[in-house]
Amino acid sequence: MLRRAFDLVTAGGLLILSFPVILAALIAIPLESRGSPIFRQRRVGLGGEEFELIKLRTMVSGAESLGSGLAVAPGDDRITRLGALLRRTSIDELPNLVNVLGGQMSIIGPRPTVAAQVEQYTPRQRGRLAVRPGITGWAQVNGRAGLSWDERIDLDLWYIENRSWKVDRQILRRTFRTVFGGEDLYRENGPAWNSGHEDD
Repeated sequence: MLRRAFDLVTAGGLLILSFPVILAALIAIPLESRGSPIFRQRRVGLGGEEFELIKLRTMVSGAESLGSGLAVAPGDDRITRLGALLRRTSIDELPNLVNVLGGQMSIIGPRPTVAAQVEQYTPRQRGRLAVRPGITGWAQVNGRAGLSWDERIDLDLWYIENRSWKVDRQILRRTFRTVFGGEDLYRENGPAWNSGHEDD
């Protein structure tokens, strides 16, 4: 209950503070690339339940059916100029706060994945679904997309087994450094799983 209260208060406050930025992005995105400024994708959350993740669109419309599909690499020509800025600053993730308010996500937890990835989980890795997925998490602040797929899952499992308010505070501090540093946005050596990692 305390974690849910933290999520509601934090998400509500951040949405109010970031509303001008989100509004500006909603107006600017269609000016550069035709289509909806909102990107929606089915992801897997708590207990294996699917939900619709909401983000700001950073790629051309229909990017999932073009080029390398779900995989996103440095210099990917499907990413718009504005999209590159939104990704580097993680502004594209701000609409995730709506998912937090809706109860599908938490502020802190493993990043939600697509169903095709979950199907490849081992029984142990399915433990990653024991908590709500988060906007930021232990794997996000310890290598982000620069990690291999197994490394990311191992870090998320470590967090689930050891999560505490102390660890959460550490994640939040590191998140600010990671966001403003723009580190490990993409993998240099291909996708983190055999069919590409999600459009994180």
